[in-house]
Amino acid sequence: MAAANQETSEELQAPDRRHGPLSGVMVVEFPAIGPVPFAGMVLADMGADVVRIDRVQQAGLGIAMPPRFNLLNRGKRSVALDLKHPEGVAVARRLAAAAHILLEGFRPGVMERLGLGPDACLTANPALIYGRMSGWGERGPLAGVAGHDINYVGLSGALAAMGEPGAPPPVPLNLIGDFGGGAMHLAAGVLAALLHARASGTGQVVRTSIAEASLALMPMFYGMHAAGLWDEARGRNVLDGGAPFYRAYAARDGGFVAVGAIEPKFYAALVEGLGLGGMLPLAAQYDRGRWPETSALLASRFREKTGAEWSRIFADTDACVTPVLGMDEAPDHPQHAALGSFVASDGLRQPAPTPEFSATPPPAGAPPPAPGADTEAVLANLGYSADAITRLIREGAAAGPSTGAST
Repeated sequence: MAAANQETSEELQAPDRRHGPLSGVMVVEFPAIGPVPFAGMVLADMGADVVRIDRVQQAGLGIAMPPRFNLLNRGKRSVALDLKHPEGVAVARRLAAAAHILLEGFRPGVMERLGLGPDACLTANPALIYGRMSGWGERGPLAGVAGHDINYVGLSGALAAMGEPGAPPPVPLNLIGDFGGGAMHLAAGVLAALLHARASGTGQVVRTSIAEASLALMPMFYGMHAAGLWDEARGRNVLDGGAPFYRAYAARDGGFVAVGAIEPKFYAALVEGLGLGGMLPLAAQYDRGRWPETSALLASRFREKTGAEWSRIFADTDACVTPVLGMDEAPDHPQHAALGSFVASDGLRQPAPTPEFSATPPPAGAPPPAPGADTEAVLANLGYSADAITRLIREGAAAGPSTGAST
């Protein structure tokens, strides 16, 4: 990295961010919903100093949520800027010049129109990693069209493969397109580019889209389909609920149990635990013609006991049978407790950052900031005088938590 860039970024580091494998890395995250804030959270969880640019007015941005509960912003700092105001754009440009990584998720062309496109930012900061996330991609007939996770996943082949035969595909939350697909590919891409920049001093643009990242999760299934091992008709495959040994069943108390006994030895443990050894020949596990009959038999047997009873029966076996827990139940499961898989911050229980780092464990993430909570401190670190900060806020180019930034 260029020495000047290193010095500026170090000056901007919040004192409690100097931990974790990404200690010393400054990230500027432009306002977006979905994969960009999730990718920023992943980097913040690893110790990066993520400065999120929030809008001066937050109304109308996706699902309304009080800032305290927006856990995608945990561990970040917030600067509220009006990117339609020339002075607000000037502040954003200075942040980009000081950063190691920039994340943005506007529609194609928006950052260029703001004067914050890759050419402008990399000219000012040649070592910058410029991470771009779009919905459909920067080219093609849908490039400028709006969409959400369900739309992008719908074009990938993944959505069509899910659900019961004859019924509409279920909505898989926004885990596939936004988070598992888009955010994780963006985070991995900018970190790979950061390694290159540290070795060469040369930054670059890292570009992906939610549509492309959804597809990027599908190679195994496209390979199985090409090999004749995947039927496009839903409910006829091992991993789509068609197999009686890989699906969820209702228990007597209205709860559900998840069954994942794919391998023959695990299937044998399942059959034994259910007391069906004389009724289900193990050799017929993969006889698809018998799957409907076997599924009905297993469904009937699982309805005979409560979820807690089945948990006790299968607790010390390799039958791959576990309860289906809701968000009120999951934090108290003994396995999660043993691993510390949930943490509390500001009174909120939430999934803990992962993975763990033996040599560079990051600190616990700070609570999500209110929009503009760090505006004055970050601008001061950028070199703005107190008078200049007051003027920017008075003119509406920037805002603090009590000076205009609102939800």
